[in-house]
Formats: sequence, structure tokens, C-alpha cells
Amino acid sequence: MSEIRTVTLENGLTLLLEPMSGVSSVALHWLLPAGSATDTHDGEGVVALLGEMLFRGAGGMSSREHSDALDRLGVRRSNGVSAHHLRLSVTMVGDQLAEALPLITSMVTAPTLDEQSLDPVRRLCIQELDSLDDEPQHAVLLKLGARLMPPPYNRHGYGRREVLESATIEQVREAWRQRFKPQGAILGIAGAFDPDAVVKQLNDLFRDWTGRSDEPERVGDAARGHEHVTQPTAQVHLAMGFDAPPERDPQAVLERIAISVLSGGTSGRLFTEVRQKRSLCYSVYAQYRPGRDEGLITLYAGTTPERAAETLAVCQQEIDRLSDGAEDAEFQRAIIGLKSHLVMSGESTSARASAIARDYFRLGRPRTLEEVTRAIEAVDRMALNAYLAERNFGAGTVVTIGPEPIAASETVASAAPQPG
Repeated sequence: MSEIRTVTLENGLTLLLEPMSGVSSVALHWLLPAGSATDTHDGEGVVALLGEMLFRGAGGMSSREHSDALDRLGVRRSNGVSAHHLRLSVTMVGDQLAEALPLITSMVTAPTLDEQSLDPVRRLCIQELDSLDDEPQHAVLLKLGARLMPPPYNRHGYGRREVLESATIEQVREAWRQRFKPQGAILGIAGAFDPDAVVKQLNDLFRDWTGRSDEPERVGDAARGHEHVTQPTAQVHLAMGFDAPPERDPQAVLERIAISVLSGGTSGRLFTEVRQKRSLCYSVYAQYRPGRDEGLITLYAGTTPERAAETLAVCQQEIDRLSDGAEDAEFQRAIIGLKSHLVMSGESTSARASAIARDYFRLGRPRTLEEVTRAIEAVDRMALNAYLAERNFGAGTVVTIGPEPIAASETVASAAPQPG
């Protein structure tokens, strides 16, 4: 059984350590309190620029020098922006960790942030934002998230075009100075490494890095409702969203199993009823997204304009039909599917580093794979069905992208029972 150590470093950073036997790699997943919600209203996109600037030199080294040094050690790195955090992820062979840590940590504590790197980063961020026009499936889910969450936590991580075009290097530097603080940051490390040696080295590396960054307050309520974005596409991209329990809710495990019944691959109800039986769409799935303070169910379906109304109606029907409970075969498939996913993620150091950091943010503590597995195994079908009998999903928030809106009257008509 694996053991996870939780250590608060001398500067206040939370460090989570999970040594793993039988692996040769090590992964780091760093959650910095600098998500898109921390951008000012007129600076929405500065953190996206900052995230890319971290890879353009650090620790007194130029972009090329720093990149070459990491490449020589085989360090793979990536970043991303969520509402709460700027995420920095790296993987490498465990034997290289001690030599790589100064290079990795300098990206956070001493990025170069030189002005000549800003324009190339600016062009890259604008290109990523513009690429959403070619990815309507991704775009419709982002727009759904914007309606499901209250501001400023309803922002995606791509920023606004006008901000990306006009932001100055001083705005980027100020964002780094104000938001990159150790207290509130979470660093998860999993794989082949010596925990005691890492704690000592990080305390030395972070000796001069101090401070705390506070979370922005919520402003107003989520928009919810319905939204249509008109685009001259041959398909309609449909997204639905529903409230769900947060991760710390004891019912979260029941919700996770229920959504596995609904959308557990090709045997799930959505795939069977919406695609296989009715041939309404080419893609349909739902996900449970438990957060720290709330949870969400998101559903996506890609269909044709002629079948969009019926697709929406049948998806809502299947959500509502969960209240009837799960059959034994469905329940068993859901349990096996969830446990299989856990086994496979347990073999990945990057998945484990991400999971323990995410758990700490959502729950205030990390969980071992064994703990998560036990929670799933402790649920029986009677408990699941009792939960579903009381679960009221209600009418969802709906966003569509396509040539024309779905008329409410069409949806109601399509929802009527069909003969045969």
C-alpha cells in the first residue's frame, strides 16, 4: 500500500509526496494560486501570457539556455490555466530530479519575463484562442462553463483577445509578483524519488520565496439558462450542465457511479439510447466534475440540425430516467469501469501527482488509490438506487453552437413518448 506524506515547507508551501515502487519516472504537478479568476476584469488573459512566459527563460538563463538545460535532463513540461490555478506539470526519470529541481523551481520563483519574449507568446496565445473557432466541441463546453459558474470563476483560461493584444510586460510581471506565492500553492510529487532529500532541497531552494495570495471573491450569480451561438456549421454542438455534489460531499461517490451508469463508454445509457438505438448523434457523453465548493455534470452531444431538438430531449430524458435506478448489470459495469480506471491511473506517475494535488485542494488532504477504491467498493446497488430516487437533476443549462437555435416547442414535442 502506498503512503502519501503531507509536508508544509518553511515558506508555507504545501508539499505532497507519494513514492511509488516499480517505476523509474517522477512527476510534479504544481498548483499555483494564479488562475483565470485572479485576473482583473480588464486584464482577463494576463495569466495566460504569464503561463507561457514561464517557459521563456528563468534563473538568470535565457529562453534557449533554460530550455536546453531541461532537455538535456529529459524533462517534459506543460502548463495550463483553470479558474483557481495556473498548473505546471513536469515528468522525468527519477534519477534526474535533484539536478532538475533548481531549473524547475526557477520557472516559478525567478522567471526571466523579458520584453522581447512577450510578442511571440502573445501570438501563441491569440492563436490558441482563435483555434476554438475550429473546435466547436471544446468551445461549446467552455461556453457552458461560463454560464454554470459565478464570476470570476466562470472564465476559461484562454483570455480575451483585446487583452492578449494589448497587455504589457509590466502587467505580466505584476501578475507574477502578486500571485506567485508559496502560501496557497500546492506541489504534488509522485514516482521514483527520495522524499527526505526532496524536502531538504526544496526548503533550500525556496529560502527567499515567501508570501501569500488570497482568492478572489465571487461576484454575482451564475447566468444559467439557455444560449445559442450561430455558426454556419453542418453540425449542432450541444452542451448541458447540472448541479452536482462537491468532492467533499459523502454522496460524491454515489454521483460518480451514477454518471458511470449514464455514460460509462459504449455500454452507458447515453451511448445506447441516443446513438445506438436512435442514431441521433455521432458523439455523446457526460462527465461528473466535482470541485471544492460545488460539483457539475456536463453533457456533450454532436448531431445534425434536423435532429438537434430530439437529441436534446432524449438526453434530458436519460438524465431524468436515472431516478428509476440502475439495473444490476449496469451497476456492476459501472463499478468495474471505475476500478479499472483507478488501476490504470495508478500506474502513471503524472496521474498520481495530479490526483494528490487536486485532492488536497478539494478535500484538504490527499487520498491513496486504496482509499478511493474502498469507497467505491463500499457502495451497493440498493444505496445507489436510494440516492437516485431522491436525486433531482432538474432542467439543465443548455448551450448550442450551430446554424440556428433549437426552438423550445420542438424540444417539448420531441420529448413526447415515441411509438414502438
